[in-house]
Amino acid sequence: MMDRQIVMVGFLQAQNCSNYPASWRHSESAGDFMSPAYYGRIARALEDGKFHLGFFDDRLAMPDIYGANHAESVSNGVRVVKMDPVPILATMAMSTKCLGLAATCSTTYYGPFHIARTFMTLDHMTGGRTGWNVVTSLNDSEAFNMGAAGTIEHDQRYDRADELMKNVINMWNAWEPDAIRLDKANGVFADPAKVYRTELEGDWFQNKGTFTVPQSPQGHPVVIQAGQSGRGRQFAVEWGEVIFTILTSVEQGKQVRGEMRAEAEKQGRDPDTITIAPAVYVTVGETQSIAEDKYEYIDSLAKPIDGLALLSEALNFDFATKNMNDPFTDEELEGISGLRGILDRVVRMSGKQNPTLSDFVEFSGRGTIREAPHFVGNPKQVADNLEEWFVEGACDGYVLAATHMPGAYEEFTRYVVPELQRRGLYQKDYKGTTLRENLGLTGYRQK
Repeated sequence: MMDRQIVMVGFLQAQNCSNYPASWRHSESAGDFMSPAYYGRIARALEDGKFHLGFFDDRLAMPDIYGANHAESVSNGVRVVKMDPVPILATMAMSTKCLGLAATCSTTYYGPFHIARTFMTLDHMTGGRTGWNVVTSLNDSEAFNMGAAGTIEHDQRYDRADELMKNVINMWNAWEPDAIRLDKANGVFADPAKVYRTELEGDWFQNKGTFTVPQSPQGHPVVIQAGQSGRGRQFAVEWGEVIFTILTSVEQGKQVRGEMRAEAEKQGRDPDTITIAPAVYVTVGETQSIAEDKYEYIDSLAKPIDGLALLSEALNFDFATKNMNDPFTDEELEGISGLRGILDRVVRMSGKQNPTLSDFVEFSGRGTIREAPHFVGNPKQVADNLEEWFVEGACDGYVLAATHMPGAYEEFTRYVVPELQRRGLYQKDYKGTTLRENLGLTGYRQK
């Protein structure tokens, strides 16, 4: 039996579909995605499958950049319903006992006190099972919804995020674990010597205050990050405890994981405190033939508009302004301010410094089930694929994206989890009650 075991994360969305925009068209996808019962079923499926956590991806706007309006996205249901994941997380916590739960919150549009208080409160309400997925936001639509004139430059967003993280961590450590005395006889609620003011002046924030939420059962929420670009990856290694990635092969995974672990050591971090987890799709059936039939059906649900709308959203560029075979100019590429990791992927895989719109569609896989590796087969075959990536050192776990909801998680739990457990690659039960315990994290960030 291996010492390492796979960390499994459910990739969640508080919207009308999974990250696969065509999932709502699947005949088995539930339509009650705005109800607590829907998220309760998902939470129970993940906990039954001993998933370490589920985390909510989020945007602060629907994909409305393509064609400079929302019509196509709304008509085709391309991730247009976007609810606040925080209250949904709290609802899911009530349906589970051990499952970790994380929500996204933007460092660009929310302040450090708001974020620190929200997630530390959630951590108390879940018994220490909360994580925060740190994002910097990416397009003008989000800026407009949040009352800003437009998004700020890519690297500046990370500069702001770095400063915000320092403030949040300081706030999370403002109360020592034993600060509360609750001494009713002497009328002493807490020891003021163990509660600290947080003072940090920077370019973006001038914080001088005293944080209002005592330390949680796991110290503070687990930090999740998904920076893919050069500046983003630096940020992810600096702050992330679970790092979400998009990979295309075992070889690329080994390279990326090796680079991130080396960077962590360079920064003075123990690389074993970082979990690197790429997104994967799984289509499993009792036989290979059944799984392949399922795959063909799932793949057929996608429409071209799905990818075009999501590329426009992710790259903050209206893809309706380009013909399919027109190369992007140097100026256009330089102006892309969204997920530059997608641009880097397309340039790398196409072999072109100036890819066309067609290249973006083909090599990004955006809006399709080919955006991430897709393992198709019977339980043994799927487990073989997951084992290969893990054993070869391409990852520490996986973020399981759903082809349909909640069935994709239920099928994975029913078919694949027992096979991985049989091989000693997957936990048979939770190690503890907090997310840190279950991830094997023995401490938390002090500064």
